[in-house]
Amino acid sequence: MTFADQPTPSYEELAVLVVQLRSELTQTREELRVARERITELEAQIARTSRNSSQPPSADGLVKPAPKSQRRRTGRKPGGQDGHPGQTRAQIADPDHVAEHHPQACSGCGADLAGAARTGLVRRQVVDLPPSNPR
Repeated sequence: MTFADQPTPSYEELAVLVVQLRSELTQTREELRVARERITELEAQIARTSRNSSQPPSADGLVKPAPKSQRRRTGRKPGGQDGHPGQTRAQIADPDHVAEHHPQACSGCGADLAGAARTGLVRRQVVDLPPSNPR
C-alpha cells in the first residue's frame, strides 16, 4: 500500500497526532538541553590541566605541552649575518701525512687506469685531537 492509497485521516486523528508529536518534541528538546550541558561539563574536564587547575602535573598524563622558548625575537635571520667576515680553519701548506688514493679501474666503464694521467686533485684536511689519558 502506498502513501496515496491510504485513507485520509480525520480532523480528530490529526489533532491527536499533533499533540503526540508535540510532546515527543518537548521531550527531545529537554534531552538535547541535558546533553548539551553534559558535553560542556565533559569538555571542561578534558581542558583541565595542572597549569589551569589544582591537580598535580603527574595527572596530565604522557602528553606534555610543547615548551615555549624563553628567547625573544630579534628580527635577524639565524647564522652569520650579512657583512660579517667568516672564520674557517685554513689548510696548512706542509701536512704531517699525505695519503694519495689511485683507483685501479674506471667506475663507469671498468677500463684499467694504471697509466692514466691525473685529471683532478681534491685536498682534505683532517684534524684529530691528541689521545687523552683518563685520571
